[in-house]
Amino acid sequence: MDPRLSPDPTSLDPTPGHTSSTMDTSADNHASMDSDMFTDSQPASVGTPSSLSNVTLTADGGSNAGGGAEGNSKRKRFVKVVEVDAPNNLDLDAYIATYKGHTKVNRLEFIADRCPSLQVDALKLAITELRNTNTMHVSRYINLVRKLNEAVKFGAPGGASVSTDLLTVDKTWADNQLLKAKQQTDLLEGELKNYKRNSIKESIRMGNIELGNHYYACGDLTSAHRSYSRTRDYCTTSKHIIELCMNVIKASIELGNFPHVLTYVVKAESTPEVAQDKELTKAKLKAASGLANLDLSKYPAAARDFLSIGEELVGNQYGDVISANDIAVYGGLCALASFTRTELKRLVIDNVGFRQYLELEPHIRDLIQGFYNSNYALCLDIMDKWKNDYLLDLHLHSHIEALYTNVRKKALVQFTSPFLTVDLTKMAKSFSTTVPALEKELVSLIIGGQIEARIDSQQKILWAKQTNKRSAIFDRSTAMGQDYEREAKALVLRMQMMNNGLVVKGPPGERGGPNDSENPFDAPLHPRGVRDGREMFAGTRANVSNFLSSFSRDRHHR
Repeated sequence: MDPRLSPDPTSLDPTPGHTSSTMDTSADNHASMDSDMFTDSQPASVGTPSSLSNVTLTADGGSNAGGGAEGNSKRKRFVKVVEVDAPNNLDLDAYIATYKGHTKVNRLEFIADRCPSLQVDALKLAITELRNTNTMHVSRYINLVRKLNEAVKFGAPGGASVSTDLLTVDKTWADNQLLKAKQQTDLLEGELKNYKRNSIKESIRMGNIELGNHYYACGDLTSAHRSYSRTRDYCTTSKHIIELCMNVIKASIELGNFPHVLTYVVKAESTPEVAQDKELTKAKLKAASGLANLDLSKYPAAARDFLSIGEELVGNQYGDVISANDIAVYGGLCALASFTRTELKRLVIDNVGFRQYLELEPHIRDLIQGFYNSNYALCLDIMDKWKNDYLLDLHLHSHIEALYTNVRKKALVQFTSPFLTVDLTKMAKSFSTTVPALEKELVSLIIGGQIEARIDSQQKILWAKQTNKRSAIFDRSTAMGQDYEREAKALVLRMQMMNNGLVVKGPPGERGGPNDSENPFDAPLHPRGVRDGREMFAGTRANVSNFLSSFSRDRHHR
């Protein structure tokens, strides 16, 4: 068995993603840093990230990006991990330049875990990014160096050109960063205690934000989320509430807690905007909401969120979460998979604001135009060329199969709708498939009620189900007449009951207030009222008998 197929124990260990390890300067931590991680050779038991090439069930997200095990603990959906041999159009340097912060490293590590041909390049960029930003998330830096050593050891493409500096952990730098993180934590926690002792609300709020930012920089997303949330009780203005929501949303997205993202998006949107950059804030909230709905497979809602983003994010103003290119891809594919032809024209093609994002991804624009113009061969060709690239996307990879399936089903339905008969051989050529495979797809659509037709398997023809319009009109008219007759009889019955006094009312002397005349059943029950009620119901029974006999007699005469 190829040792590269063994699971990477670092991806199963939650320790690298937890701040307690990044800020702990105890003897155990120093001992671990004196291990073989600081040499070019690595233990043979350590696997390479390309082990994800096995088609196995794993938590959605697949990597320990962002929060390690914490980030994946929120995910309930499991997907197949698919290895991508080589992307067709992905320029790694240009692609990753649109991101910043944690998201940049998260996406690089995700690509390294899923694409062997880009594994070394992605790890090199990730390690360089962490070193250049003087990260305090030291355990993640060590983990990436270990992965790079394993990739080079097993002969990954490009491994021969990796410099020794990237293959060896800088122990001095790592110790200094751990010590700095520990000192900064103690300082911020001490200041926050003093603020709480003095009961200064604004100082407590700012202290929690600074501590949350520090935890976030150290990779402890759970503690960062907790610190951000604690500022809720100390917010005094709308600006403070919006700042709280944006911080919690950022941490929740990395944790994978997308239902929580939607909660705080609604909270922020319901807060009066007072900031000068309120349009930018609204655009960021829509982008976060779109990511959350995409993760929850609510594709129509996700499409509307992405399509409603203004031009504020064109310049990658939200690069620590999502890029402008992602907005074009996510919004375009979700709209294509969920919108009708009319909605596609009105909300996407004629959307001036979203058109600026489509200019960044011309193939998505061509895909939408081709689908609207019924050029399905072009659509399927574009989708096939870009599928490998989308499988390397941190948020889109687990939805690409569902989105592609929905788009193909819509194309099949749209192709067959104008015709009474369709030659399956020609249709199969248009959809780049075989006739037996096309028959199976059409059968599933017919069973699902999306296509009303029958298949002639002998002649390979699809016959649209024809309805007798004359008979359908008569049936509809008969049903309407029966409904009218039933309603008329009910109205006559009600009028006859009112004319014959079949309306139960309480005795006038027992009514407790002016509203009792409207609802006589609310009158209080007294002994005399009960006795009068019995007499009243005895008289009512006689009225009912007379009414029924007269009603039957009238119907008999008619």
